[in-house]
Amino acid sequence: MQLQAALVLIILFFFLLAMSVPVSFCIITSAMITIIMFLTPQFGMFISAQKLVSGIDSFTLLAVPFFILAGQLMSSGGIARRLINLAELFLGKVPGSLALTNIAGNAMFGSLSGSGIAAATAIGGVMNPLEKEQGYDEGFSAATNIATAPVGQLIPPTNAFIVYSAASGGASVATLFMAGWIPGLLWAFLCMIVAFLYAKKQGYVVKREKLTGAEAAKVVWEAIPSLLLIVIIIGGILSGYFTPTEASGVAVIYAFILSAFIYKSIQLKDMKAILVDAAVMTTIVMLIIGASSVLSFVLSFTGLPQAISNLMLGVSDNKIVILLLINVILLIVGTFMDMAPALLIFTPIFLPVITNIGMDPIQFGVMMVMNLSIGTVTPPVGSVLFVGCSVAKLKVEDVISRLIPYFAAILAALLFVTFVPAFSTWLPTVLWLM
Repeated sequence: MQLQAALVLIILFFFLLAMSVPVSFCIITSAMITIIMFLTPQFGMFISAQKLVSGIDSFTLLAVPFFILAGQLMSSGGIARRLINLAELFLGKVPGSLALTNIAGNAMFGSLSGSGIAAATAIGGVMNPLEKEQGYDEGFSAATNIATAPVGQLIPPTNAFIVYSAASGGASVATLFMAGWIPGLLWAFLCMIVAFLYAKKQGYVVKREKLTGAEAAKVVWEAIPSLLLIVIIIGGILSGYFTPTEASGVAVIYAFILSAFIYKSIQLKDMKAILVDAAVMTTIVMLIIGASSVLSFVLSFTGLPQAISNLMLGVSDNKIVILLLINVILLIVGTFMDMAPALLIFTPIFLPVITNIGMDPIQFGVMMVMNLSIGTVTPPVGSVLFVGCSVAKLKVEDVISRLIPYFAAILAALLFVTFVPAFSTWLPTVLWLM
């Protein structure tokens, strides 16, 4: 019966997905039908409603809507231009400095907004015209922006690790936040090497006047308030002044004060649209989380996670082979499924596998988020890929060849994170979080 239930669940889910049904409805519909077919309709409806509500009844998940709202405020608050000016100041006349500025801007802005799409739009929208003006190849500029826009999904604060914590049964959010720093910076650094080498070969050196000391000081002064958000959030969590959930509330207050009163780039009349957008995004994420709680019950009932674990361990008992297989699966999943549902569906499936081979759940969480972030910049359905091409006003085929060296760099970073635990665990260990 368990095998039949698992087949019904999988077939229904992918059939609905192929029919372009929203992911949350694919999850809950396939889960409910599976329960009803193999138990009773009354019990199926009861347990589905119960799990749907209990799945989002969590203090930790309260951080999700607050970080979404903080990200919306930062995205609308004129932060991108100031961060770009800061990065450009330090990179100066280094070959490819504008491309390197784009990468640094994506890392900083992405961590503040928590969205690869927001970073690709905000930073790419400013940098692509500047690079074109300086004679950069448009495909190269777009590829640089696209390849590094998701970096902020690894650098805290980010909702991805909060969702993974919920899906994994309670992995520490603070530990995950710290674990994401080095992998995120590694991704950006390796892409910077690619951009530097290409720019040096092409002779891309920016032609602009050197800033005076007063002008440089002004650039740094204007960017400091934005960067202080990360310092306040991470510092507050590590020092014990507030939990990650409380930190999300602090982030909203700080982002509002910064955007409305310091930078004065948001007016009170703009708040209605910002709140509506944040509410819509929160509703989508929370519905997916609730639906995934129903799915988790069905997965437990069918024994599918343990069956997949036994199957993978039956294929090979070599840790390297198993981790490579998981990476391939997640890279494919990331191309057509958003981060939140993918984390909620595949975390409980793969956790028994990585537990059996002795991998730390914190390291696995970073590896999983990194995989799914890569999926957003790869065809055929990568969301950041298409947004980045749209911002650059180019076709995907005009950009894809320029992305290949970046893909090589990103995959190298993924392999480091997968097979060298220290990249994920060193910083949390030093900070006494592990």
